[in-house]
Amino acid sequence: MNAVGIDVSKGKSMIAIIRPYGEIVSLPFEIRHTSKEIRSLINQIQSIDGESRIVMEHTGRYYEPLARELSQANLFVSAINPKLIKDFGDNSLRKVKSDKADAIKIARYALDSWNDLKQYNLMDEIRNQLKTMNRQFGFYMKHKTAMKNNFIGILDQTYPGVNTYFNSPARDDGSQKWVDFAAAYWHVDCVRKMSLHAFTVHYQKWCKRNKYNFSQLKAEEIYGAAKELVPVLPKDHLTKLIVKQAVDQLNIASKTVESLRTLMNETASKLPEYSIVMGMKGVGSSLGPQLIAEIGDVTRFTHKGALTAFAGVDPGVNQSGTYEQKSVHTSKRGSSSLRKTLFQVMDALIKTKPQDDAVYQFLDKKRAQGKPYYVYMTAGANKFLRIYYGRVKEYLLSLS
Repeated sequence: MNAVGIDVSKGKSMIAIIRPYGEIVSLPFEIRHTSKEIRSLINQIQSIDGESRIVMEHTGRYYEPLARELSQANLFVSAINPKLIKDFGDNSLRKVKSDKADAIKIARYALDSWNDLKQYNLMDEIRNQLKTMNRQFGFYMKHKTAMKNNFIGILDQTYPGVNTYFNSPARDDGSQKWVDFAAAYWHVDCVRKMSLHAFTVHYQKWCKRNKYNFSQLKAEEIYGAAKELVPVLPKDHLTKLIVKQAVDQLNIASKTVESLRTLMNETASKLPEYSIVMGMKGVGSSLGPQLIAEIGDVTRFTHKGALTAFAGVDPGVNQSGTYEQKSVHTSKRGSSSLRKTLFQVMDALIKTKPQDDAVYQFLDKKRAQGKPYYVYMTAGANKFLRIYYGRVKEYLLSLS
């Protein structure tokens, strides 16, 4: 048994190789992430007698090139959650923090968890791609929200409330009716300086040109509201330029978000559990890939409680002697991105109210009992994850 512990950092790694009972095969040494040095490491590991297993932390993106190259050389590679390594016992009162000490600690973890290590494979690459896209999706969603708020702030000075006229969802290209309308009628004087008939005809042609539904009542409503509005900025070329810049930035962000949403769905569909996850209530073409991205391979969790702990929605425990606290906050030690997605799933269940769904029935029961919002939402997320674990793991095991 040769345990290879790798402490990965940007552009380089520290390697330690040990055997049971503290036998040192190789003192910690450093390699750079170049083809030559990685090949040298592969040759060194392959030259050692016995079975070798390589363990590294999956921190950021730094570990992926190394994990890929070692795996393609038919070596056993396992990428471990850094929290597990951090909590692994040091058996020492001295606190030592260095790359060499971390590499040895990871190697010791490999020996201790030898039979439980899961091998890195091609599906892990797809999952990593999906997770990267999901993080990019979250980043651009925040950017889109910022651009939307900025645009509404400008419109409050040229055409107050125009963003409330339409609530149709975004198209596949990211465009939205209220944004396109505000781009065309960027100032309240663009509407009220015309007669009602002239505006109605103009608005009808705009709807036809942009392939939106036309409503005579909506045209009259928009025109009537415009008569009462008080703009702050004048209707001139400078104000128009300010509005146009805000529209362009919002449209770019919206287009990026929708293209990522589509790409994530296409990537997630390559994974075996896709059909099972998409069949769950509250999950759609957007939230489904996000769940798969953040949870990853469910078989790496030994039991349901491990998954709920990973998400940070497991109930806390505070007990000592005869004292036991009855109500304890959840741990919130896991993935905040996963918790956010789970809350969105719970929100979708509350809005759609699927009466035949066990999670919704559980949520509705907790709400009827008068439980606070975060209590019933977290409890629902916990139950959802347990069902997710059971269904997905059973299906994946049936394929093997």
